[in-house]
Amino acid sequence: MSNLPAADGGSFVSAATARRSLLIAALAAFVSWMPLNDALAASDEAPDALILRVSGDVLEAIRSDKAVRGGDFERVQKLVNERILPYVDFDKMTRLAVGRSWRSASTEQRGELIDQFRTLLLRTYSGALSRVTDHKVRLRPARGQDSPNDVIVRTEVAPSQGEPITLDYRLEKTPEGWKIYDMNILGVWLVETYKSEFAESISQGGVDALIKALTEKNRKLASASKST
Repeated sequence: MSNLPAADGGSFVSAATARRSLLIAALAAFVSWMPLNDALAASDEAPDALILRVSGDVLEAIRSDKAVRGGDFERVQKLVNERILPYVDFDKMTRLAVGRSWRSASTEQRGELIDQFRTLLLRTYSGALSRVTDHKVRLRPARGQDSPNDVIVRTEVAPSQGEPITLDYRLEKTPEGWKIYDMNILGVWLVETYKSEFAESISQGGVDALIKALTEKNRKLASASKST
């Protein structure tokens, strides 16, 4: 089982520093800096064109924003809150990561899980955005296994020197346009990885135990960022 990295080296989402670097582009591709009218136009945009355009725009925006490159959490959070929702289905991402226990969770618990999971992703990777430098995004050939409303867009994120990073996106077509709900980095799907981690907490005390673990992890990440 592959685990995702933790900024403080904790056990909940521990992993090698190398995997953290590989996942930076995934977070970057979440954050759209497009004007609102462009976002509305994207509802009719093909999923591969959407990923390619948004990824390129975001990588360029990160390079030009010192606060984001420096891992300023408040700046990253503001941008995500303003621009992420048109392109990422956090509700579905969280539901898939929680698994069967989602069905028994109350409305309040579901809302808390979504909020804490989103915060965990931001807290984990906001401090590592400085790693994004001269990377470029290129499409890789599709494999032809997609359905009309659920597709995988295959890309690679390549620096000017070094090996490219394979990064795939799973998107679902919604009335508002295509939305990302999972990502694959070097053969590892983000949702499946977190699902394994979440299952450990759920087995110890149900959904409330998972909420508590996420909340505590986010508290530790926040404390670590303030001490640096």
